[in-house]
Amino acid sequence: MKFGQVLLSAAEGAILAHSLRVGPRRIAKGTELTPTDLADLEAAGHDKITVARLAAGDLHENEAALALARMIIADPEAQGVRISGAGAGRVNLYARTCGVVQLDPQRLRAVNEVDPMISIATVPAWHRVDAGGMIATIKIISYAVPQTALRRAGEGASGALRVRAPAYRTATLIETRVSQEIPSEKGRGAMFGRLDRMGLQLSPRVVVPHQEQDLAQAMTEAPGDIVLILTGSATSDPMDVAPEALRLAGGEVTRFGMPVDPGNLLFLGALGAKPVIGLPGCARSPALNGADWVLERVICGIDVSSGDIAAMGVGGLLKEIPTRPMPRRSDG
Repeated sequence: MKFGQVLLSAAEGAILAHSLRVGPRRIAKGTELTPTDLADLEAAGHDKITVARLAAGDLHENEAALALARMIIADPEAQGVRISGAGAGRVNLYARTCGVVQLDPQRLRAVNEVDPMISIATVPAWHRVDAGGMIATIKIISYAVPQTALRRAGEGASGALRVRAPAYRTATLIETRVSQEIPSEKGRGAMFGRLDRMGLQLSPRVVVPHQEQDLAQAMTEAPGDIVLILTGSATSDPMDVAPEALRLAGGEVTRFGMPVDPGNLLFLGALGAKPVIGLPGCARSPALNGADWVLERVICGIDVSSGDIAAMGVGGLLKEIPTRPMPRRSDG
């Protein structure tokens, strides 16, 4: 691409680099200049303007952005992504459904390493998204880029970004009580909100004594596709009541504890084909916590291993970060 100042007489068909006002109208940057535009510019007193002109083998910014989007999102329906139209060298990618964003950081980084003028910015990996939410933006920073560079940027990027939709439809929340008093509705309300935004229905309320046998029976009888456990007394050991109840029911515990704060006292397991999540006490609040990261992936049918949970520790300090909706405390 050629860029710089030229005489008006040599500017026809070139791309205006900077917006200019000529009388009552404004000629926007990125405009392909016509004889009428040039006449208005001359009448406004301009004799030279800054323009960009495509060289042989260049692709216009809008064509390039759309081409790159189609290389990355080769199958929009299967990848759960909608590609927007192109404008000012930008194409946005939107989720077709609620779910979590699965991406390949190395392949997307490779897109950005080919040419600084070719870029894609995404939400973080495993980000929860609503239907219609923007998950990435592709921007061609210059007015054109070489087609060869664009092809290199898109090589190997197909499928590097997708939205994983919910794979389950229902969940059962089992609460335990440590006395005769029924627990507050606060925890159930918070979990209802989490499930509802992912399109899951919460089955009728189940409250049982904080005893292994009672809890094991409730798990066995739970009608939901996913079983969630919120204990009246914190689960503080792999051999505590709730994990032991899962084993007693014939299930297995695959992970106890997570390096995310708040959310340390989570456990994960399975009862037959049903995922089972032992929720930490902080799940009674709608504020972001480690249980959200596990729950959202599980809902979308993504296997969460012990190693996956261990990796959540990097970036897992949620306790007082500014983006957390409801900080635990104030030091004021």
